[in-house]
This record gives sequence, structure tokens and C-alpha cells, in this order.
Amino acid sequence: MIVYTVHEPPEPPADRLDRAEALVFVRDGFSLSAMLFAPLWMALNGMWLVLVGYLGLVAVLATPAVAFDVNAHWLGVALAALHLIVGYEAASLRRWTLERHGYRFISSVAGRSAADCERRFIEAWLPHEPLLDHRRLASPAAKMPHAGTLRPQPPSRSWWRPRSRESL
Repeated sequence: MIVYTVHEPPEPPADRLDRAEALVFVRDGFSLSAMLFAPLWMALNGMWLVLVGYLGLVAVLATPAVAFDVNAHWLGVALAALHLIVGYEAASLRRWTLERHGYRFISSVAGRSAADCERRFIEAWLPHEPLLDHRRLASPAAKMPHAGTLRPQPPSRSWWRPRSRESL
């Protein structure tokens, strides 16, 4: 069984199908790619604060090893242990990053595959959601400052169109 946690962005769309598309599924468990390619994995997932922490921890491990002329094998063992920890905690680090960005935990779901988990969650979640969430709907004029005082602007000339002699 595979377990995923489901997270919703801070300002989801009003339409329930668009909301379903915006959901983020985070797989729980060990991540081999996070263990093998930790800095690259963090950068590709937009986990910049985690990456800075990782680089700081590597610097903390490497500085005494270089300063006190410690055998390189011990530094390799320490880095391997750090990568193993990153592999086991990858899902937690990802969830923490999503939470920092305002994502809200909705639920967890288990299934045989990623597609099965998504299907199970959507089948259980979708019927209970309104077709359009009126709390999230707002008129475009309400979002624009001073919407009533704006005057229509004449269309601007395109940069690629040649100008006539009269306009010069």
C-alpha cells in the first residue's frame, strides 16, 4: 500500500474541478531520489530553505573534518548518513515546505498506485464540494482599485507597426 497526503493551495480556485487540479499529493515513505541526489532534489522541488539548511549542515560536518585532518572515510560516512536521513524524511520536508507556503492539509489516502490514490481521493472528495464556491468568487471590478474611476484608454500602437509620417 502507498500512502499520500493531500494538500490544497492557500487561495484555491472557485471551480471544484480547478481546485482538484491544484491539489498536491505527497507520497509518504522513503525517497530514493532524495537520498541519491539530495541537493538537486531539493532545488527541483523548490525547497530552498531546506537546501540552505542542508548546505549549512554539510559545511558544519566538513569544517572540523578539514580543520583537524580527519580521515576522509569518516566524512564520507557522515555524508552518507545525512543523505539516508534526507531520504527517510523527504516527505516530511516536502510537507513542511508546503505548509510554510500556506498549503492546507486536507486528508491522507492509501492505494495500490499513485493513480489509484488520486482516484480514491477525488471520488470521496468531489461529491461533497460545491460546483462553484461563491466565497472564492469575486467580480473583477471588486479586485481592481478604483474600478469606477478608470477611463478607457486608446489602444496603444504595437512596436512592430511602422508609424505614418503624420504621427512623427
